[in-house]
Amino acid sequence: MRVYGVVGWKNTGKTGLMERLVSEITGRGFTVSTIKHAHHQVDIDQPGRDSHRHREAGATEVLLASSSRWALMHELRSAPEPRFRDLLARLSPVDLVLVEGYKRDDHPKIETHRAAAGRPLLASEDGTICAVASDTALPDLNVPLFDLDDTRAIADFILSEVGL
Repeated sequence: MRVYGVVGWKNTGKTGLMERLVSEITGRGFTVSTIKHAHHQVDIDQPGRDSHRHREAGATEVLLASSSRWALMHELRSAPEPRFRDLLARLSPVDLVLVEGYKRDDHPKIETHRAAAGRPLLASEDGTICAVASDTALPDLNVPLFDLDDTRAIADFILSEVGL
């Protein structure tokens, strides 16, 4: 599967860009899946629900299914966090997997940047960042620069980069 990431510091527009890219690229007829890395504890389940009760009872995996979607929850139970490539292998085949986060992994990425965040560019020290999407001009940049809101141009770039 083709993989392309969106990375950046907190509050620089990663999630908004991801959302717009998924809409833009699926609107062009491609299939897209996403992987989102969280640095904090995350739980998609709710206390009191049957599936939550199964996990609390000790189940390693709980698969929740309905007529509209299914979700597999896997409890690590003190095991190490899975590697990005192992999680990628669990996805069903699609044209493109967009990844939010996992900035230290070796897949190609675009960095989001907002001047108000006051953070340095990751691209200056990370060769896997192939472009930057920013709300401000960035002189002396060694990779292509896009307006953070120009979703069409960013999608064109990503699709070209992955050969779609």
